[in-house]
Amino acid sequence: MWKTNLKVLLVVAVVLAFYTTVAHIIPQLQSEVPETLTLGANATPEALVAAGEKIFNGAGGCIACHGLGTRAPNLLTDHAGQGPIGARCGGREPGKDCKAYLYESLTNPTAYVVKGFEPIMPDMRRQLTEEQIWTVVAFLQSQGGEVTVTGQDLASATKATPASGGAAPAGGGLSATTDPLAIIKEQGCFSCHKLGSDGMPIAPPFDHIGSRVAKDYIRESILDPNAKAAKGYEKLKGMMPTFFGQRLSAAQLEILVSFLASQK
Repeated sequence: MWKTNLKVLLVVAVVLAFYTTVAHIIPQLQSEVPETLTLGANATPEALVAAGEKIFNGAGGCIACHGLGTRAPNLLTDHAGQGPIGARCGGREPGKDCKAYLYESLTNPTAYVVKGFEPIMPDMRRQLTEEQIWTVVAFLQSQGGEVTVTGQDLASATKATPASGGAAPAGGGLSATTDPLAIIKEQGCFSCHKLGSDGMPIAPPFDHIGSRVAKDYIRESILDPNAKAAKGYEKLKGMMPTFFGQRLSAAQLEILVSFLASQK
């Protein structure tokens, strides 16, 4: 009996040692993740705009789609002769002022889709807190318009009920799920990648990806998406967010890599 128990203990020790080694050798990149805000109810418009700009251009990943003007409207320059987003947001959707429209676009993006574009944007509450979302709204308002977001919006957001409906924990977090499809959905990968009937055919499809590239390539593409560009998708280089090295645990990363590699 003691021999059997010893064998079990040895197997457990080997498994634990393996995953500990994996956790140490996988590069957890120092990528941008949405930082915790310390702005309060008395935050100035300038402070809100500055915080929102950092999130828009960095951890929020907004520039990945809104920087090209092909996958989504360009928000920082003119679009269809209407000026930047701050100048046109107030007249975009009937019955909604600029502030309400921008907030809806970030939290319920399929409610109103600009003509000529696909409904590919995810609910940003999957990766940003309510406070962070309001700073992004302030930044977008500042692009040609008047900033009406105030510190009170942030203060109210801290008291609001967290988003439901299966969204991942806000603020850049991820649930402890080990289901690869759940990881893909939570991280918003289907906004650009297609797998079966799910997702959008913008970036390289996940279908048959395991027959096209090796596991090491898949892992590198997740951790350092700017290292290489898939053939035919060179113009998208620099568009994929670089924060997955922080948002995925070592175990979740390996689960995702193995799942994608199995798509032959």
